Parts: sequence; structure tokens; C-alpha cells
Amino acid sequence: MARGRVSRLSVRDVRFPTSLGGHGSDAMHTDPDYSAAYVVIETDAEDGLKGYGITFTLGKGTEVDWSRERRGASGDGGRSQCGVGPVGQAGGKEEHMLTGGYPAYTTSCAWLGYSDDTLKQAGPGLNRRTHVFHRFKVKVGADVQDDVRRCRLIRDMIGPEKTLMMDANQRWDVPEAVEWMSKLAEFKPLWIEEPTSPDDILGHAAISKALVPLGIGVATGEQCHNRVIFKQLLQANALQFLQIDSCRLGSVNENLSVLLMAKKFGIPVCPHAGGVGLCELVQHLIIFDYISVSASLDNRMCEYVDHLHEHFKYPVRIQEASYMPPMDAGYSTEMKEESVKKHQYPDGEVWKKLLAAQKN
Repeated sequence: MARGRVSRLSVRDVRFPTSLGGHGSDAMHTDPDYSAAYVVIETDAEDGLKGYGITFTLGKGTEVDWSRERRGASGDGGRSQCGVGPVGQAGGKEEHMLTGGYPAYTTSCAWLGYSDDTLKQAGPGLNRRTHVFHRFKVKVGADVQDDVRRCRLIRDMIGPEKTLMMDANQRWDVPEAVEWMSKLAEFKPLWIEEPTSPDDILGHAAISKALVPLGIGVATGEQCHNRVIFKQLLQANALQFLQIDSCRLGSVNENLSVLLMAKKFGIPVCPHAGGVGLCELVQHLIIFDYISVSASLDNRMCEYVDHLHEHFKYPVRIQEASYMPPMDAGYSTEMKEESVKKHQYPDGEVWKKLLAAQKN
């Protein structure tokens, strides 16, 4: 294969107005526009190959990553990474992936900005997806009484046998997290995700210990940017579910080191995948984890949200609430050029109309 030097680097600020429908809203981010600094790298090898990378953001701040990557500094995920590639055809675990896939759960059922009517109808998709999805996550953390009401509504809709998780997006301090979850324990959540600051290792450990009698685990990791933080979380018994993020951790190699540590400590990996392209990227990591590291699906699942996949050239495939293996080589990062042009900020067609309407 011809090798060459980088001859061209383009970085574009791509933003999707998800805040208009409340998609992606949580206790810390009430009106996010799911966005990305989108990088394309070309070389002088003249082989037609390009490298694609994204740094996922919530809209505000994308220009910072855009500026960093234009200067050659990497953001949280602005790296062009190679994928695991298509899964092989031989072996028991590979065959299971090809036929059954990797278990997924949905977060699209309960963004915090959704009204009750949206929860009951199109937003959560519970009425049309309950026969498929068996695992659901609800955003909590803004108001405890409203959380109780919303969790009761969702639990009644999905029934007692389905799995429910909760996500506070770092909203609480340690005592508040324990008190809050004691009031939500009646809804039998499998875990509380990001109950406090992602950097507070000992805080997570204290929450984890306090919630044991309630049967509630702690899940965290989507904001952890290196393997050292994960090492400390594991050593401190601070989590029962480990959540890597394919953009936050620097490179595939860093992700693989965390998968190996999780295997050593016997902690299931349940990746975060809620943003632009995150489902597309992380599918490679979960399949590699199952086939080459953990060899287990016990207590393992990967997050899935059902928006923005239409903007990717190789979108993730979900069948019967499971990620199906990608059959194309690469890391599934390439976006459709038409989508990039329409959603480029602030000059794309979508944003020209929205910004003009805001001025009026």
C-alpha cells in the first residue's frame, strides 16, 4: 500500500438543531444542538483514500475544537481512526455477532426536555418499540418530584419486567445523589449513571457503597479521557458498569487498554453512544470486546439513540434491539457530504434559515 504525507486537512463545524425537539436534553444540558468538529485528512499518496474524524460537542464550543484541530491539536475525539473492519465468518462468537448482534438499550425514550405527551407518543417510541427494546434509560436530576412522576410514567409504560436505567449527567454532590436515588429506588433502576462529577473517584465510590442495599449500581466513564482515571475508578470499586466513549478517549488503543482493565476487574463495559456518530464508532469497540476480550454478554449492553444516523455514509444497523456488525471496512466515521454542507455552521442552508428566523 502506498504511503504518503498529509497534504490536505479540512475541519468543518457541523451542527444539528436537536434542541428544537428537546432531543439530547438532560439535567446539565437543557437545549443542546448535537454537533461535531468534522475532520477530513488526505495524503499525497494519490490512492484516493481519506481519513475521517469527529469531535462530538453540544453546539456551543464546536468552534474551539475546530480551531484546535486546524492548528493540528487533537480534541477529545478529533482523530482519524481505523476500524476493526468487517467481522470474520468463522468461530462461535463471531457467528453469534453476525446472527444475533450485540444488545442495545435506548435513551431516546426519555430526554429531560420531552413533555408527557411526547413521552407517551413519538418521543420515547415505547408504544412502537416495546416489543423490540427491553432496556430503557431515563434522564433525571433536575427536580426530584418531577423525576418520581416521570419515572413512574415510564415504568408503567414499559412494565415491571423490562430493564430501566437512570442518568443524572453529573448533577449531584455525593449526599444529594444518595438521597435522590433512595427516592427513585422504587422504580428498580439497574444503575444510576454519572451521579456526580466525573473526576470525583472517591465520591463515586461512596455513592456506589451507599446504593448497594438498594440494589442500584453506579455507571460512569463517558467523560473520562484516559485509562488512568478508569484505573482509579476500578481500584476504588467506584462503579459496577464501565462506560467508555469512543470520542472522549484518545484513540482506539486507549479504548482497548480500558477494555482489558475492565476484563481484569470483572466489570462489564456498557459504552456511552448518545451523540453525533458515537453509535457508528463504538459498534467496532463492543464487537471487539466481545470477540477478543470479554467473551461475555452478561450485564452488557450498548447505548443507542435513534437520531442523526441518516447523515452518515455507513450508518449503524439495529435489529431486534441489537447492534449488527458493520460489514464495511473502516471506523464508520464518514458523513454524507450533502448533510455536512446543509448543516455547516453558520453558513449551511439549515442554519441560515434558523439564524434568520431568530433575528426576526
